[in-house]
Amino acid sequence: MNTKKKTYSRALAIAGSDPSGGAGIQADLKTFSACGCFGTSAIVAVVDENTMGVTVHPVPVDFVTGQIRSVLDDIGADAVKIGMLHSSELIRAVKNTLSVYRIDNIVLDPVMVATSGDALLQPEAVETLRTELIPIARVITPNIPEAEILLGEEIACQHELPEVARLLSQRCGGVSVLLKAGHLHDEDLVDVFYNAETCHIMPLKSKRIHTQNTHGTGCTLSSAVASFLARGNSLDNAVIKAKNYISAAIEAGAGYAIGKGHGPVHHFFGFWE
Repeated sequence: MNTKKKTYSRALAIAGSDPSGGAGIQADLKTFSACGCFGTSAIVAVVDENTMGVTVHPVPVDFVTGQIRSVLDDIGADAVKIGMLHSSELIRAVKNTLSVYRIDNIVLDPVMVATSGDALLQPEAVETLRTELIPIARVITPNIPEAEILLGEEIACQHELPEVARLLSQRCGGVSVLLKAGHLHDEDLVDVFYNAETCHIMPLKSKRIHTQNTHGTGCTLSSAVASFLARGNSLDNAVIKAKNYISAAIEAGAGYAIGKGHGPVHHFFGFWE
């Protein structure tokens, strides 16, 4: 009799909460589940948030690192997604804690500003993020404003994105870069992925969906990349599948009305419809 039990693909999210359910840990766990992973979490901040705004209440740093160790010592992780880390102290603590474990698939979403426009990262922590935490990640997923902050330069148009992605990689320790083009105004939406492991640029084209339901898109995309890496996909394939997932989730969620501001995407479109 074969008594060997099956195992899950495991993904850990390190991020803040979102009681409105569209972003943060809640979006991460929904995405992990929708993309075929067993999701775990370490909450870095309790957040007072809805579709119109956000206020962050930090969790003590030692309690954050305790959550990470508790999950990794017991359940483990095939991939880790890192989201909002609001301070230099927290960034360093997460880096030092993760360095004890051998996790190749770290996906970092350099969250700095919420969809509502509220700041989520202390200004002095940007350099700590760039020089200390990003270099241990396998891939980062900045949008245009986040890339501009990390580079200290403005990004004017679509054709600049491949070189911007390469430059970000060079300045951030050789990390792969999935640069999101949503903040540009071209009708054709073309994200750019620079795979630093192969030095290859891959454009990721999708139709622009005109909707205000974009709350949590960054959290969702980075968690999808982590999910597909956890399931054993190559880096290129994980990014392609994640891009397809977020595009479909945005399109499916565009027709819904939730809240008075920026609504969420439809994480479970593949199961509900």
